[in-house]
Amino acid sequence: MTEFIDAVGRHGFLQQALLAGLLASLGCGLIGPFVLVKRITFLAGGIAHSVLGGMGVAVYLGADPLVGALLSAVLAALLIGWVRLTWRTGEDTAIGALWAIGMAVGILFIAHTPGYAQDLMSFLFGNILLVPPRSLWFMAALDLLLLAVVLGGYRQFVAVAFDEEFARLRGVPVTFFYLLLLVLVAVTVVLMIQVVGLILVIALLTLPAAVAGHWTYSLAAMMVAGTLLGSGLTSAGLALSYGPDLPAGPTIILLAGALYLSSAVLAWLRGRWRASPTLPAARA
Repeated sequence: MTEFIDAVGRHGFLQQALLAGLLASLGCGLIGPFVLVKRITFLAGGIAHSVLGGMGVAVYLGADPLVGALLSAVLAALLIGWVRLTWRTGEDTAIGALWAIGMAVGILFIAHTPGYAQDLMSFLFGNILLVPPRSLWFMAALDLLLLAVVLGGYRQFVAVAFDEEFARLRGVPVTFFYLLLLVLVAVTVVLMIQVVGLILVIALLTLPAAVAGHWTYSLAAMMVAGTLLGSGLTSAGLALSYGPDLPAGPTIILLAGALYLSSAVLAWLRGRWRASPTLPAARA
């Protein structure tokens, strides 16, 4: 750990990696609780994996892969939302198909990119140590967008996440806010691509929020705790992976998984302790 702290002070790329982890953590802290409460993890997975198609097309055309990722993520979010709203009986199949097609398109375009082809593994598993400064600005802009939209429509998002019928009776445009929520999920996925990659995005999106849900009793507290946990996990994972030269993305996710399992066990024990009958007081 001391070696890592010394290296952070000397190497700019490590400072950029830490900042990228913090920026990604803000996104997963804001949106992860909604994904869990709304139970749309599978939908979020479909959005995440279809992003590779847009990245592959962008690489093939010589454009910024993150721009292609953002465009394809938003398009996938709207398509998946439309499928869920209008074709409920086959939504699992449709989402799975979009998931597979997006990845297949991305792999094909990347494989046929003229000249030097970027490393596919960096897209699939992330490479937080190679995040350039322009990507940090892009991530910061996405964070500001997420924060502004969530704060501006917080009550409507909460109503839609917990009870769509009640929200509709209260006059909330449920379809609009549901699709907007999926778009926010898409933006968050793009935020985390370079940190943990496409395959591990869903874990970072949901695990900090799930741990926070074990110990908090409001969505706002869950969002704050999820952001703090995500920041701690990305920083600790980067520090632990530095010395042994391990991939940072999988290390972060293993830490998140271990924290989630530990938290789940402790929460279960707490529930058992609270539910246990109180022993009657001994008589003199």
